[in-house]
Amino acid sequence: MGVPIDFYEGDLPDGLAWGDSVAIDTETMGLNHHRDRLCLVQLSGGDGRGHIVRFRRDVYDAPRLIALLTDPAIIKIFHFARFDITILQRALGVVTQPVYCTKLASRLARTFTDKHGLKDLCRDLLGVEISKQQQSSDWGADELTPEQLRYAANDVIHLHAIRERLDAMIAREGRSALAAACFAFLPTRAALDLAGWPEIDLFAH
Repeated sequence: MGVPIDFYEGDLPDGLAWGDSVAIDTETMGLNHHRDRLCLVQLSGGDGRGHIVRFRRDVYDAPRLIALLTDPAIIKIFHFARFDITILQRALGVVTQPVYCTKLASRLARTFTDKHGLKDLCRDLLGVEISKQQQSSDWGADELTPEQLRYAANDVIHLHAIRERLDAMIAREGRSALAAACFAFLPTRAALDLAGWPEIDLFAH
């Protein structure tokens, strides 16, 4: 049985409840924040269900999604949050916070490996194999395939469980405060990317 998916055009519907955290991912036409447009935003409340919002070209009027992204009571869980919150800021004009990044958390907790991709975390922490076959899809197509939608949903439905396991490891290693400080800095890191310092370490000599 596949992941149950709800598909929306342009914004979330009224009446969705997320609890105190929501997993989020984005699909874009490429990895250049200034050139490539936002196509999809995927979300999950940690219940195994995927919600997908599709944006038509250059139309980003999504007040309910924006309210969620900026709700201070709901933690937004990403994998490689730096990219996603940067593209959300450029497209929707909002600073997403508070945020949690499973890739950053893995780098802080799993110092015994250099494998911190989502596929690695699903396999190593949850014993779940996910496919990345659709990673280079045309997300701006007029019609999305069932395979694309399943791929997009799979990118968010496991993030709550991954976060729980990584948090336990981070606490065990005494790095919880350091992790929280890193997560809090992510919106600033996104602002630096948009302002023209994407690859420069401002803290270097």
